[in-house]
Amino acid sequence: MTKIPSSDIDALAARHPGVIDRPLRQRFVPIAVALVVLAYVIGSLASFDVLRVLAGTRTDLVNLFFLDSYAHKIHVVRQLDKPDFVFSLEGSRFAIYDEQPSWFAVTGEETDIDLGSAGRVHIKGDVLEYYPLHEEAAYRIKFGPGLVPQLIEGQAPEWMRASDIQIDMRPSLFARIWITKSKIEIHRYFIGWENFWFDFESPLNGKTFSEISALAVSADRLDPSMANWQLILSEFWNNQEWQHGEVYYALLQTIIMALVGTLVAGILALPLAFAAAANINPVAAARFGIRRIFDVLRGLDTLIWSLIFIRAFGLGPLSGIFAIFTTDTGALGKLFSEAIENADRKQAEGIQATGASPVQKYRFGVFPQILPVFISQLLYFMESNTRSATVIGALGAGGIGLKLLETMRTRQDWENTAYIIALIILVVIAMDNMSGWLRRKLIEGAN
Repeated sequence: MTKIPSSDIDALAARHPGVIDRPLRQRFVPIAVALVVLAYVIGSLASFDVLRVLAGTRTDLVNLFFLDSYAHKIHVVRQLDKPDFVFSLEGSRFAIYDEQPSWFAVTGEETDIDLGSAGRVHIKGDVLEYYPLHEEAAYRIKFGPGLVPQLIEGQAPEWMRASDIQIDMRPSLFARIWITKSKIEIHRYFIGWENFWFDFESPLNGKTFSEISALAVSADRLDPSMANWQLILSEFWNNQEWQHGEVYYALLQTIIMALVGTLVAGILALPLAFAAAANINPVAAARFGIRRIFDVLRGLDTLIWSLIFIRAFGLGPLSGIFAIFTTDTGALGKLFSEAIENADRKQAEGIQATGASPVQKYRFGVFPQILPVFISQLLYFMESNTRSATVIGALGAGGIGLKLLETMRTRQDWENTAYIIALIILVVIAMDNMSGWLRRKLIEGAN
């Protein structure tokens, strides 16, 4: 490492005073700032007890919720006082399969259940054997009606939880083996959303895309009262498990809530913005009053306004529309008034010099200048309010937000939750593209 002679350092210090030989206090300022920031972070972690919250996080539940959003599971259940197994979708008593799956086999008194990548289960008499994938040794559990299930030999692995009433095994994220005093229950997960197109009871359930396509154009009606293509649409729209009809109606409510609320806010904010602009309205008291009204309207968040209007008008989209246009009237009024005040006066003065009336002066001298800002802000708020309307709906204003909250409350319908979230994202993307296209067309047309 090359060492710089002291004479060169002195020369540099003389040439750039205050850079090398900075005062001691200035040298410690960055260190002091870093220490303050570090102390603030540590204090915040301690105040919010972040470490305890992180330690108590149920990552297993998070993984299960995430898995349930893109996969479905088949329950194989046997009550110990009965000889037969029952196969159901997600454990629903309304979705019980008549036929046993191909991965389940019974030979005499022995039962074999293939769990795919999670291994396999063999049941004979009052002993259940679980074989992890590619392993010959099994975990053997003795069970019986009214008896506490017990691991016969060996130590229980981490993925096996044994108590005085049950043994719960989760050897893989895609399988679960649950043994109690009264039943054996085995879950196997499969990727994909089951019964997305047609529900369990539909005559079209289980048919392939080519079979559905052939049925749609076939003259032989499955239902004498309607054509096959109408039956297909009806079965899809009225799917009881996925509720497509209700979900799309709720989505339409949310879009209408956002569009109507924003449009009404824009219509109200524009004349108020002219009245609040200093270069338009010479009465200072009036401008002050209108600006304070803007402050009050936008001072409360849309969520707070929605709670107020829900109390006033009850549950429903009307409360959401009022909440959106109340908040946005204040925000848009402030933005529009600032845009009007920043408009070039020369253009308005030129119009006035031609003998135009005051209304014509502002119509042709000011309004064309703020039109791009007006359109741009209005479309942005319209797009943003599509997301806000979802949250407002969850509070009670209806729409897709309420449907989303209903699916999350059950803690079992995370695939429905993922479906609704995907629809919301698609709508936001569509609104973004449409508002961008509309903005370009309107601004280009105005120019």
